[in-house]
Amino acid sequence: MLRMLSFLKPYRLPIAVALFLTLLELAVELWQPLLMAKIIDEGILKNDLSVVIKWGIFMVGISLIAFISGIVNSFFASQTSQSFAYDVRKELFGKIQAFSFSNLQKFETASLITRMTYDVTQLQNTVFMSLRIMLRAPLLIVFGMIMALVVNIKLALMLIITIPLLVGFLIYVMTKARKLFQSVQDKLDNVNGVMRENLSGMRLIKAFVRWKHETNRFFYANQQLKDRTVTTLRLIELTMPVLLLLMNGSILAILWFGSIDVNTGEAQVGEVVAIINYATRITGALSVFSWIIMHFSRARASSQRLVEVLDTEVDLIENNEPNSLPRAEGNVTFKNVEFTYPGTKTKVLQKMSFSVEAGKTLAVLGATGSGKSTFFQLIPRLYDATSGSVSIDDVDVKSVSLDELRKQIGFVPQEALLFTGTIKENIKWGNQHASMDEIIEVAKSAQIHETIIKFPLQYETIIGQKGVNLSGGQKQRISIARALVRNPRILLLDDSTSALDLKTEAKLLAELRRYKCTTIIITSKIYTAMAADSILLIEDGKVIGLGSHEELSETSPFYQKVVESQFGEGAHKYVSANS
Repeated sequence: MLRMLSFLKPYRLPIAVALFLTLLELAVELWQPLLMAKIIDEGILKNDLSVVIKWGIFMVGISLIAFISGIVNSFFASQTSQSFAYDVRKELFGKIQAFSFSNLQKFETASLITRMTYDVTQLQNTVFMSLRIMLRAPLLIVFGMIMALVVNIKLALMLIITIPLLVGFLIYVMTKARKLFQSVQDKLDNVNGVMRENLSGMRLIKAFVRWKHETNRFFYANQQLKDRTVTTLRLIELTMPVLLLLMNGSILAILWFGSIDVNTGEAQVGEVVAIINYATRITGALSVFSWIIMHFSRARASSQRLVEVLDTEVDLIENNEPNSLPRAEGNVTFKNVEFTYPGTKTKVLQKMSFSVEAGKTLAVLGATGSGKSTFFQLIPRLYDATSGSVSIDDVDVKSVSLDELRKQIGFVPQEALLFTGTIKENIKWGNQHASMDEIIEVAKSAQIHETIIKFPLQYETIIGQKGVNLSGGQKQRISIARALVRNPRILLLDDSTSALDLKTEAKLLAELRRYKCTTIIITSKIYTAMAADSILLIEDGKVIGLGSHEELSETSPFYQKVVESQFGEGAHKYVSANS
């Protein structure tokens, strides 16, 4: 919780003003029972109307001051809480943006969304209510007891005995509720996760007629959330009956002994009324405590979840004095590279060594799970190699700043991901300074321009979430255009032509040769591999072959099997001779 409170430091002045106004309101509230006692004892009982009018006007005046203080307090409390939430969300989003892929694996997407929305909102509300109400309740209890003692020590002892017991009970409930609310928020993560998966995969669910299964899965997650929430709220609601039972018992005792003291002359009627007034106000403050407990318990649970994200150490560490990588030539070298995903022991890449000359095209072939996509991610440092080195132009990528490295790389992932917006905005996303002419040029190179101009709004056509209104091939080509508009020195295509027909793909590959960049393309198509300058064969994270189509057709049994699987038995000889 202290970690999150540090975000309030820039707002010390408005916090101080809000607290001062809270104390002003509190002073008025604590003073009113004394004034009421004075009106009763010196005015009503003595039939002195002037005393009633005098102190009545005074009470109205200070009540007006308290009312104005409350309005101004709400303004400063709102400003502080909103600014606090803004800063926390900004810090969280910046931290998540800095995460490596291994950091992101620690948190589910649904959990991060819940933390940035629900958990931040919980803290925001707690800050607001702390400045507006929460601080006032404990102060009213403490100073109410003090004022009661000042009025009449004997009658006030009833409160002195009861209130510490209640405070201890409330602290116990708060401690237990915090753990329960953390569990509630974990269950909420589960519900959000199921909803997110269902909304993303709605087409697949309908195609496989699995809506009943998914509905039951959601019902189960939702039921768990409901059950845990009900359990937690029952504990919170238990506080109110206990509180009212003890406090009402105290008030009855005060009335009983107060009436005796009034009859014996040991107390005045006004004193009894004042202490009852303080007891009533303290009861009201304690009743707010059940609500305070719920908010603080949720806030503490939310705080822990947010601190977990903020204190996560980013494992991609930049060199304090990074090497410069001016406009790279594009030579890529892997030397004895090994990689193991964080939290696992299995080596995905083993002693991988190869080089690609600047401006050349390298095709990568391998079975599913052989490590093709993994080694791709080491070049822009989405992950760091466990051992060995990855270098560009003989400069280790670990020694270069991430921004300088990644600005020279065009990356097209296996799953084409587009953002809500226009086609132009999605292509320009790769280079915000790109002109319309440049956007059209790369669209033509990616073989998508002719398709775009057939849309009624052409480049201003709105793309739905994740490109839902486009075909797989259209999304892939827009993704390639987005990478090309960066004018990269290294272009990485992770099986990103799989949805293209052979004719369109051939035109695309021919266009790519016009760009002065090193191209590495993962593919499962022999025709695509044949168009490359060289082919890299990977099996179980190891390099098992590197050469041209002709060389591998003669020397690699693995490559021969791949060719034969696509062209027929013995085809590797024919294709080699006629390539």
